[in-house]
Amino acid sequence: MRYQVEHKTAYHYSEPASVAHNLLHLRVPTTHRQSVEDFALTVEPKPRSVVSRTDYFGNQVHYFALSEPHSGMTITATSRVVVKTPVPITISPAWEELAAMAKRRDFPLEVRQFLFPSRHIRLLPILGEYGKAAFTRNRSIVEAAKDLTTRIYTDYKYDSGATNIFTPLEDVVRQRHGVCQDFSHVGIGALRCLGLPARYVSGYLRTEPPPGKPRLVGADASHAWFSVFCGTELGWVDFDPTNNVMVGTDHITLAHGRDFEDVSPIQGVVMGGGTRTMQVGVDVMPLDVKTNGTPPGPTGTQQQQQQKSPNK
Repeated sequence: MRYQVEHKTAYHYSEPASVAHNLLHLRVPTTHRQSVEDFALTVEPKPRSVVSRTDYFGNQVHYFALSEPHSGMTITATSRVVVKTPVPITISPAWEELAAMAKRRDFPLEVRQFLFPSRHIRLLPILGEYGKAAFTRNRSIVEAAKDLTTRIYTDYKYDSGATNIFTPLEDVVRQRHGVCQDFSHVGIGALRCLGLPARYVSGYLRTEPPPGKPRLVGADASHAWFSVFCGTELGWVDFDPTNNVMVGTDHITLAHGRDFEDVSPIQGVVMGGGTRTMQVGVDVMPLDVKTNGTPPGPTGTQQQQQQKSPNK
């Protein structure tokens, strides 16, 4: 499936801001499941320079600063990407085998780092017990992860007003309400409690309008899901608990890390500016006329929250 993705974020300030520093995770990468044909990043007002680098996890990030007074800022990232149809997984190792492998000294460090707690994902005993219901004895890791995905989808209610980026995972588990990043954190916490490497993935989701309604520009979603390491042959396999699916051609990967904070689309600090408002629009436009029998994408919008620190 071939897409053009536009991610536009506009900030408006009630008073001029004097300085703004921004770190962006908006560069769609080429991976085993997708290839990028084109990428463009524009910022208004135009900064003196935009610096690109690769972060610790292998994501390409951009940094810029605005040092002149400004009453607003607009960041637009445009990508053209081809997403491959995933090959069905029919065989995968037992999850206990992978948990035992993760304890060995020769286990790859780049995978081992996703075994441990992170700032937003504590290894809560309640999550370990929750995961055990899906990860029964000798069950294949993919089947068990599918079951965990379904359990989160069934047990947790999507509620965009229930949480924010500062809501502790304990509160999410207790109230069982949240958004895509919360559900991803729940899945990752359960997997790590069982000794399985799991990471957070940010990206985009193509959505379909309700029947009889027109497709609205900007109504698609930045999204999040989790990925579990399934051995050296399968590598990382992605699951979307918000929609109860394995990640497929409706999903476009943006970045991965230990939790939300590692890959927040936009992180920044603003000095001044008074009261701030933010508007985010994502448009995931299929460029292929034929869908090759692919079923329609998920309906609705699951918006991953973006982070901006308070005024200084």
